[in-house]
Amino acid sequence: MSEVLDNSKKRVVVGMSGGVDSSVAAYLLKQQGWEVIGVTMKLWPQDCMSRAEDKCCGPQAIADARSVAHALGIPHYVIDEAVPFEQQVINYFSEEYKLGRTPNPCVMCNEKLKFGNLWDKATALGANYIATGHYAIVEHTPERAILRKGIDDTKDQSYFLFSLRDAQLRRALFPLGQLTKQEIRSIARELGLKVAEKQDSQEICFVPGKDYKAFLQSRGDVFQPGRFYDTEGKDLGPHDGIELFTIGQRKGLPGGSPYPLYVVDIDAAGGGVILGREGDLLCEEFEVDRLNWLGEVPQQKISVRVRHGHEGATATVIPLDNDRAMIRLEEPLRAVTPGQAAVFYDENRVAGGGWIAKRHHLKK
Repeated sequence: MSEVLDNSKKRVVVGMSGGVDSSVAAYLLKQQGWEVIGVTMKLWPQDCMSRAEDKCCGPQAIADARSVAHALGIPHYVIDEAVPFEQQVINYFSEEYKLGRTPNPCVMCNEKLKFGNLWDKATALGANYIATGHYAIVEHTPERAILRKGIDDTKDQSYFLFSLRDAQLRRALFPLGQLTKQEIRSIARELGLKVAEKQDSQEICFVPGKDYKAFLQSRGDVFQPGRFYDTEGKDLGPHDGIELFTIGQRKGLPGGSPYPLYVVDIDAAGGGVILGREGDLLCEEFEVDRLNWLGEVPQQKISVRVRHGHEGATATVIPLDNDRAMIRLEEPLRAVTPGQAAVFYDENRVAGGGWIAKRHHLKK
């Protein structure tokens, strides 16, 4: 792999979350001769820090990141990004549910904060690059930056990076992309880092106990009540708010049906939650908007992932305009969910992606 990097200033800011991944990323870059500066973003206002205690952006995480930086002999800074985080990530999270969509805040946080606002700090510190502990690979060529999957399929995080622009990727480093989680923990153990066995953060960092509904209510969000309907338009009774439902959901639905019911659509404008059978979750094609292409638009069939952890489905991309496309699937796919990211792969290269806007149900 040939990379074209600006070696005239080998100073890099590493986003340190207090976890094992970003800690080892900082170590590896220092070993490669980079001048490494650790930065941790404080994403919570002071009066909310208690609920972030065990999160990747909470006070313990800041303390862990500071401890690792000291052990590695690198400077460490904490920057307060609570207001932008509230405005650009949490407000987005709330608004998507109000619109009947299921948000993906990790993608937004990467684009707006980790590879957005953090550049101001990096520039002030004289750094030309930002590095993170993402499991992904970026190749720097004279023409552009190429984003690829990390080699550890169980940990690959390229899905969450699709919305980064070329200018952002050109200044990005992902030191862990060629390693497995097992190898990274082994490095941390050899270094004696206290975070070597620290549990991975699996859930949305700002939602306590996985209960996003309680989180939205704690913010003072007012849910939009409405009615349940079946796919033929029959009224099945009231619900307490479209924000409580997402495509594919089974819990919290009316009883009395002779077959299992699923949420198959949400009509945000009319307050309707549409229920149907499992087969009604299948779709043959769906529309995406806010497209971001990383290089040339593929002319052949591609693999599309419609959620993190999805192995991918073969599809054809049919451009509708510069910002929208129709994704035509080779085989019907279950529970394609508006608001989630659809990320396109050409083998292991991230070709681009967009946000799922509308799904077309399987023709009966």
